[in-house]
Amino acid sequence: MKKKNIILAFVLVIATVLSACSNYQFKPTTSFEISDFTMTDHRNEEVTLDSLKGEPWLAMFIFTSCTTICSPMTQNMKLVQDEIEKKGLEQYKIVAFSVDPDYDTPERLTEYLSRHNPLNESKWHMLTGYDQKFIEQLAINSFKTPVRASVTDNQVIHADTFFLVDEKGVAVKNYSGTGQGTDGVQYETIASDMEALINERLK
Repeated sequence: MKKKNIILAFVLVIATVLSACSNYQFKPTTSFEISDFTMTDHRNEEVTLDSLKGEPWLAMFIFTSCTTICSPMTQNMKLVQDEIEKKGLEQYKIVAFSVDPDYDTPERLTEYLSRHNPLNESKWHMLTGYDQKFIEQLAINSFKTPVRASVTDNQVIHADTFFLVDEKGVAVKNYSGTGQGTDGVQYETIASDMEALINERLK
């Protein structure tokens, strides 16, 4: 009898955990409509806002000659993707806007991404093909985040934030502090938010 009670308690715990996971509710915290754009990715393919619509996507701002947060940010995004892939999700994209487009050619972006060796490279779009003023305006107007070229060196000032964009092209949540290392990065939360958006779209 005691053994049966233990088994029953174990089953109830598992059911509770599974129920909590299935009932995860995504709560948007922003509502920033992304402006139209036409860019070139690291495969030399055209990417537009319209081509990204239909699936949710994660966005970040980086550049390949960055000496501070960009490489940790990209590594953290790779780890976020690992969590997304663990969930078996397929209908998503990852977008990285270069904030140094004059230097960041598709070839340089390809080499940069290859150093991080993402689990599923096909989901990534490393974007360039615009001028510095355009990306600074896109960042502040669409994502409410500053991008500013330094006047003293070749570095570009930008935030270490990830942005979650829904299938309609609206930035619905951001995650700050993603570029300072692995401590505190909300890998599972970001993946769960992505899963919730995908599930909502499929209803």
